[in-house]
Amino acid sequence: MNPRTRLSRRQFLKTTTAGASGAIFLPTIVPSSVLGQNAPNKIIQIAQIGCGRIGFEMDMPGVLNHPNLARIVAVADYDMKRADKAKARVEQHYARSIQQTVNVKAHQDYREIISNKEVDAVMISTPDHWHAQLILEAALAGKDVYVQKPLSLTISEGRLVSDVLKAKKTVFQIGSQQRSTAQFVRACQLVRNGAIGKIRSIKIGLPIDPAGGNPKEMPVPASFDYDSWLGSTPLVYYTQDRCHPQQDFSRPGWLRLEQFGAGMITGWGSHHIDIAHWAMDTEHSGPVSVEAKATFPDKSSFWDVHGKYQVVLHYANGAVMTISDELPNGVLFEGENGWIWVSRGGVAATASDPPANQKASKAFNSSDPNLAHADLADHKIQLHKSPKWDHHLDWLEAVRDRKPAVTSGEAAHRTCSVCLMASIGMHLGRPLKWDPENERFDDAGANKMLKRPERAPFGAFSAAKNAGFTQSVAI
Repeated sequence: MNPRTRLSRRQFLKTTTAGASGAIFLPTIVPSSVLGQNAPNKIIQIAQIGCGRIGFEMDMPGVLNHPNLARIVAVADYDMKRADKAKARVEQHYARSIQQTVNVKAHQDYREIISNKEVDAVMISTPDHWHAQLILEAALAGKDVYVQKPLSLTISEGRLVSDVLKAKKTVFQIGSQQRSTAQFVRACQLVRNGAIGKIRSIKIGLPIDPAGGNPKEMPVPASFDYDSWLGSTPLVYYTQDRCHPQQDFSRPGWLRLEQFGAGMITGWGSHHIDIAHWAMDTEHSGPVSVEAKATFPDKSSFWDVHGKYQVVLHYANGAVMTISDELPNGVLFEGENGWIWVSRGGVAATASDPPANQKASKAFNSSDPNLAHADLADHKIQLHKSPKWDHHLDWLEAVRDRKPAVTSGEAAHRTCSVCLMASIGMHLGRPLKWDPENERFDDAGANKMLKRPERAPFGAFSAAKNAGFTQSVAI
């Protein structure tokens, strides 16, 4: 049987029991003559968890573009106003694109999605502090997962998540969409195959977020389950600049608060560090030391993530990685025989992305101009190339065919770990040695920052314990 048409056990059970269960997620009136091999009983049923800026502008469109392969059948957000908007958008899109009425269920409690056996996979586009718990609960429920970066709030969470994904054989993808972009694949494959010789240094430029924010306490909007939205983090009063705008999908305040993340070192660092690891073949390891310095806003600023920064990381292969807001936004590989530069070429992920140092930089450049058009077909090492350079399609085909996507849980964890150890270094302001095998520092103070307390009943570790999952050294 062709693996592209083979049904998983879950899909088979779903298609044979959907009528008896009264499921309303997919329109059963679409004839196979319209969809051919992509008849309704072979369409992947997707639920969107988190219906804010990234969900609306990136992740929902990424699946809506492929209605013959997958459908969004349910949405969830702790702000019901956003969930209702997402429901309306998806239903309107399908009414236009496939001329069918699709009843999309809107939830405020994501657990109703996790427990629904008719849902095959979830896309997670929530604030960073919710990523690990949602991935873990979805994977343990047998669902495949697409999640926005970064993978986790702490290094220990990331280890737990990677172990769960491996144990459950979850088809996983993280929003490191640069891996599905032609110039980044070219750069990484060239570096892997020795086009510029042994790598000596990698220089990465990232943006920063401004200080500021309004700290004034406000009433919690009636549509918003704010206590649950805070999740495992401490209970603090509500103000809009701590969460997300109520009137639009502009850049939210939670991105600039350490309660919910680490700032641009994870926000953009997750992208470029991932590319550096892919090129160096260090996806399952990491650096052996970190030295970082940064400025942080004074007490007049409500937002408290790092400002200007410089991070230097040493790898066992001899490469030195420097990360700074003063470098052009992109990745520069310097080898013994030349250099390769790669960036997005000024393309922003969303309309509200902060400005970068080099808005219109070349997407690809090198010391040898021939590398921009060199034939990569004869390379000994061939890297994964996403179909049609479409990151979401790569994941959807991986779900359908039960095969690995371009990113893995372990690679995502190792990238996020570098971001977070850089953040730890910024706060401690002293050189730190790192053991990538045991994932520990040589510094007791730094090791205390590998994990955060969880506010009951929330948190990835609480969820793992409740599910009886014990197969991780992180527990």
